[in-house]
Amino acid sequence: MPNSQEKKGLFQFYSHNLWWLGLTIVSIILDQWTKWIATTSLNYADPVPVLPFLNWTLLHNYGAAFSFLSDAGGWQRYFFTSLAGVVSVIFVFWLMRMPKNMKVLPLAVALILGGAIGNLIDRVSLGYVVDFIHVYYQNSHFPAFNLADSAITLGTILMLIDTFFLERKRNQQQAK
Repeated sequence: MPNSQEKKGLFQFYSHNLWWLGLTIVSIILDQWTKWIATTSLNYADPVPVLPFLNWTLLHNYGAAFSFLSDAGGWQRYFFTSLAGVVSVIFVFWLMRMPKNMKVLPLAVALILGGAIGNLIDRVSLGYVVDFIHVYYQNSHFPAFNLADSAITLGTILMLIDTFFLERKRNQQQAK
């Protein structure tokens, strides 16, 4: 059983990462709020033009990213719900153990975690994910997505940047 000094030290060790969990919570709130606006303001599958390349179009995604496995018969809801739940728990523990000097990797993990939980909330409560951002160019249409998907994508890009560029730099500095 840790004594009070050890508890204080553990809290100080992990407290800097509470900011990253705060970012996760903000991304979840923004995602759910924008999905609520889309659900209450838009008619299903009826595009509302915003810009020459952007519509607000309410759609329900029963599959994964880009509607992958959306017509698989229902088992995918439980699979993707379980997967998002497990990944979210792992990411929370990983995020809380990040060293204080790291910035890009915890930002990436916080964004991916927020996006995963945002879509997880939809899957558990609705049985599908609410999508409403529809980008296109002439006759080429990108699958509809939401802020959670954007957070996951941005987080993944940041994680790749950290992995392929910043990790090498950190390793070189530690070797000196």
